[in-house]
Amino acid sequence: MRLNVLLAAAAATLAVATPVVAQQRTASGEARGIVLSPLSLVNSGALDFGTVASTNTAGNVTVDADTGVRTVGGGVIAAPSSPTRARFDGLGQSGQTVLLSLTPPTGNVLVSGTNTVTVNSMSLDQSGATTRVIGSGGNFTVYVGGDFGIAANQPNGTYSALFTLTADYQ
Repeated sequence: MRLNVLLAAAAATLAVATPVVAQQRTASGEARGIVLSPLSLVNSGALDFGTVASTNTAGNVTVDADTGVRTVGGGVIAAPSSPTRARFDGLGQSGQTVLLSLTPPTGNVLVSGTNTVTVNSMSLDQSGATTRVIGSGGNFTVYVGGDFGIAANQPNGTYSALFTLTADYQ
């Protein structure tokens, strides 16, 4: 009987001492992100409505952002000159979308001394589209046009002001 009790005790010890094998599983997850080339934007040409003459009737002069064509209205007379739409050239990561925002001159005026010309509106090319997809070469171009109010008997002068075009990755 003593042998049976010893065998039973030894068997119980072995049963308790045998480690339990835990089931272990492993899974992998992905870590990722996108690094973009720095975005740059430079002004390559001014928005210039050229030379106009005012009469005793107010009017306006417009430079089309899509075509660069100048038109005049009201009492404004177009004089021979070389009007141009503004040009901005950008560089960035090809295939990425860029969001554009246009900020007109402070107070919406061009200034010559104490005299001003009203900026009626400014617009982006591509019918005012505010996004661009950067081409395969990493570059993009944006043109800016505007409509400027010329007062009756507008004083002579060279009128100018700064405006801002901002480009951000979307």
